[in-house]
Amino acid sequence: MTPAPRLTATATLAAAVLALLLPLPLLTAAPAHATGYRYWSFWNSSGSGWTYQQSGPATYVPSDGGVDGWRFAVSPDGGQNAARPTAAGDFGAICGATPAQPGKKRIAVVLDFGTPADAPSGATPPAPRTACAAVPAAASSAEVLAAAVPPLRYSSDGMLCAIAGYPLTGCGDIVSGNPGSSGSSGGTAAARTPGPSSGPGPAVGVVAGATLVALLGGAAFWQARRRRS
Repeated sequence: MTPAPRLTATATLAAAVLALLLPLPLLTAAPAHATGYRYWSFWNSSGSGWTYQQSGPATYVPSDGGVDGWRFAVSPDGGQNAARPTAAGDFGAICGATPAQPGKKRIAVVLDFGTPADAPSGATPPAPRTACAAVPAAASSAEVLAAAVPPLRYSSDGMLCAIAGYPLTGCGDIVSGNPGSSGSSGGTAAARTPGPSSGPGPAVGVVAGATLVALLGGAAFWQARRRRS
């Protein structure tokens, strides 16, 4: 019978294609370097822990007795995966010696300047500090900062770059490598270090499978035509 040699030739061709394609993952498996950003993240404390503040400091208006927290660090992204302040947000301990005033509110501020791993090249992070601001009742967190821990530095598009003069330069700088590795950031290590990108194209296995299906389909079509002829 003649069909058997044709099938054998088709199987041999398919095996050859797979043999060529399967080693390709070895050339494309190198993980992409994670990218992080060096910036001040904004937090609030209710006494039981820190919660990431979704609103920016210029629009958020804290209530009397509130605690604003700030942490400078390299983080892979924003939100709950950013590094939290390491100090507790204790309003009584921070503002207890500041008397209440009519028409004003008291806001506690916690600054965590991060670790040496978080610092820009050549910079040394100051020790964490706290302050109590007595500000008008309608004051935003940006106004609280300006009153409690000047000087502040903003970018031309309004991004907060420096608090209490730190850092001297830079603003939301991109940091490649292994962001979130300073050791005292919030969240788990897995959450802070995203996996490598899957790349711009389809997986090699999908390409190999599609190629094999196309080859077998073409062989079957060719054999059917030979039989009809």
